[in-house]
Amino acid sequence: MTYQDVQPRAVEIKEAALERRMPPWGAVKGFGDFRNDQGLTQAELELITDWVDSDTPRGNNRNALPKEPKFDKPSVFKVPKNATVATGELKLDRELVLDGVLPVTVPSGASIKIVASLPDGEIQPLLWLYEYKDSYQHPFLFREPIVLPPGSTIRGAPTDARIALLPGKKRKSSNSGRR
Repeated sequence: MTYQDVQPRAVEIKEAALERRMPPWGAVKGFGDFRNDQGLTQAELELITDWVDSDTPRGNNRNALPKEPKFDKPSVFKVPKNATVATGELKLDRELVLDGVLPVTVPSGASIKIVASLPDGEIQPLLWLYEYKDSYQHPFLFREPIVLPPGSTIRGAPTDARIALLPGKKRKSSNSGRR
């Protein structure tokens, strides 16, 4: 929260940021396009790296410091009643407009890739969880809903995991919703 808190841990913070362990997000970048992505941008990673590599200067303008954040109690995400829950492989018998994915139960430390195999043979990447931790439990919301036609198969969810497929609505401005 303060310079005094951060400065002694600067090298650890840089390493955690570069290894994408901080901030905790849980999904591998570039495998799915999420509107609620909490990962750091390349510019933010470079800013942290430059600051640490230049011996963590404090700065001169104390008025430029942001206000101390206030944190709300973490919310608990519940599976919506209209969600489809996948365990193992799931073949869709009707069209699904997919707004996001919520890992409900995933074995701790698991790394899984969830994809949709479309009837035309195309593979649509949905979510890649790497060394997943229960503390990451939040929805991964797609930037644009993905329209999965009937006959699509959701693959990659282990049989000991439960993955909620969060339904969305087709957007009128997109062609098919697929990327």
